[in-house]
Amino acid sequence: MTSGQDAEVRGFDAALSSIDAYFSSGDFVADLARRVAIPTESPKPQRRPELRFYLEQELRPTLESMGFTCRLFENPDPAGGPFLIARRHEADELPTVLSYGHGDVVSGYDDQWADGLDPWILTQVGDRLYGRGTADNKAQHTINLAALRAVLDARGALGFNVTLLFETSEECGSPGLGQFCEANAELLAADVFIASDGPRIQRDVPTIFMGSRGAFNFSMTVDLREGGHHSGNWGGLLSNPGVILANAIASMIDEHGEILVEGWKAEPMSDSVRTAVSALQVGGAAGDPDIDPHWGEPGFSPAERVIGTNTFEVLAFETGNPRNPVNAIPPRAVAHGHVRFVVGTRAADLMPALRRHLDRLGYDDVVLESAGVSMEATRLDPTSPWAAWAIESVTNAVKREVAVLPNLGGSLPNDVFAEVLGLPTIWVPHSYAGCSQHAPNEHVLLTICRDALSIMTHLWWDLGNGDTPHSKLTRQ
Repeated sequence: MTSGQDAEVRGFDAALSSIDAYFSSGDFVADLARRVAIPTESPKPQRRPELRFYLEQELRPTLESMGFTCRLFENPDPAGGPFLIARRHEADELPTVLSYGHGDVVSGYDDQWADGLDPWILTQVGDRLYGRGTADNKAQHTINLAALRAVLDARGALGFNVTLLFETSEECGSPGLGQFCEANAELLAADVFIASDGPRIQRDVPTIFMGSRGAFNFSMTVDLREGGHHSGNWGGLLSNPGVILANAIASMIDEHGEILVEGWKAEPMSDSVRTAVSALQVGGAAGDPDIDPHWGEPGFSPAERVIGTNTFEVLAFETGNPRNPVNAIPPRAVAHGHVRFVVGTRAADLMPALRRHLDRLGYDDVVLESAGVSMEATRLDPTSPWAAWAIESVTNAVKREVAVLPNLGGSLPNDVFAEVLGLPTIWVPHSYAGCSQHAPNEHVLLTICRDALSIMTHLWWDLGNGDTPHSKLTRQ
């Protein structure tokens, strides 16, 4: 071993020792507790000051102490909170990584937490750390920042350039994020995107995903007349909007969950994607619901159904007054629907396809309206250079099975990074499916957090050691 190689090994060991001490000393818990205590509820307009405080007073000092230059930006969309961009540039010839996190959280639902728990007070119970934003996303970006510092302190430099983007409106659908990134594409230019959000596929299985399914929400309404009419006097004479809407929905999806709308089916998976997905196991952990084996698109495994196909869900359906039903034909019915979709399907095509389907079957009374969340689907092939590099790095770090998902079953604003900025996207999640994300009693597991701190230290170290897809291109 040369002296340079020996120094590299000693530096790496020092980085791992540093990150282990950060966890063991309680510093990780202290940092997370301080961040959880800031009630950054983006769905509540009155919390705008807290959103700005989180960026300016919590994250900015931490980043500046690591040599980052920080700048706050207003959101171009008035519905969204501010952004923070932090940059550390070491050399033009080095690879540049863009990373991301969001400082906002969903509403606390303060009165719905279990006895002894408060959403704004980090509380440890066994292996669990309870608090709003622990899983989504404050623990996740706290882990990544701490690992960056461990590498920086041990090596004296990162060995790569970093741009960090923090937003404060992810829990409202990331309004303004795409517009902001498009306007600041030069400032956010990078070779690869690496960040953390979402859950592992299994709590004990380190996971990498390279995209996400898209999401599209919409409503279906049948509004036929003013007021209800007595069912004895008018039954059999007046159309029932609830029945019409129920039949319209039944024409869209069968009793086993198979989609029937032409244009809503997923395109076939590539061989490399299918191979990656075939190795995955979904569900089966304590607290997980039992998977219904005969539900969803036929001919697919459970992992393929949630990662490789499109799904349609009825989120809510209302007609009449369900809490106080009366013997009257209701005048109106409304249903709220939701489509998750993979690459090959575009959000803009969903409503026109549904309109054609309903009109062809005579459901012209059904009025469609898009609503709420709309995110495009993204996917990076597992065999692509940056994906292969990240998989190797994490596998070497944990020395055990790593789950590789071409895309997450859920949805993230990954389309902004993959399509608007044109980056290969790598996500390394530090939570698990049972974390009660968005619900009362949200939590992270200390065992996963400790594992994740080591994984991210390995990954950041590997990014700076000069053996990346960027360095191979540079040498050619």
